[in-house]
Formats: sequence, C-alpha cells, structure tokens
Amino acid sequence: MLQLIDEVRMVFPFDLPRAQVCGDECRGCSVKLLVFLESELDSWESRLAAGEDPGLAELSQLIRTTRKVGRVLENSGLMRMPPPGPRH
Repeated sequence: MLQLIDEVRMVFPFDLPRAQVCGDECRGCSVKLLVFLESELDSWESRLAAGEDPGLAELSQLIRTTRKVGRVLENSGLMRMPPPGPRH
C-alpha cells in the first residue's frame, strides 16, 4: 500500500497551481478530484502509521479511485501517464 501511495504521489500533479489545473476547459473538477485523492492518500498513510493492515479490497479500491481520477486528469490534459497500479 505504501508503494502504491508513493507512486501516486509521484505521478499525479498535486503541486500544480490551481489556475493551471482548472485551465480553459473543464471536464470534471480536477481541483476537487486532486484534493479528494490526496485526502485518501493522507488517510491511508495515517492508518498505516497507526498499524492498520489493509486487505486486498482496500488496495483494489484505492487503485480504482486513482484510475478514475487519472482518466479525468488525462482528458483535461493534466496527465500523460496512466494511473499507477496493476495493468491488465
């Protein structure tokens, strides 16, 4: 899970200025999606630090979430790489 979190933090544009994230054309609120995803990552980091051991369902859910957010960001031109996680 920590490896996934690290990979997501490296791939997703969390540090882009809001004006650049919003851009000219909105295809889903990229700012809100990035805030949501970052809060999910922060939550998991805290839970892991507290000793929680996530199962496959939790890991799969985080992967699905990152893929969905990644697709919106890709459609908005903010990402060029596919979201992290297993690729089938």
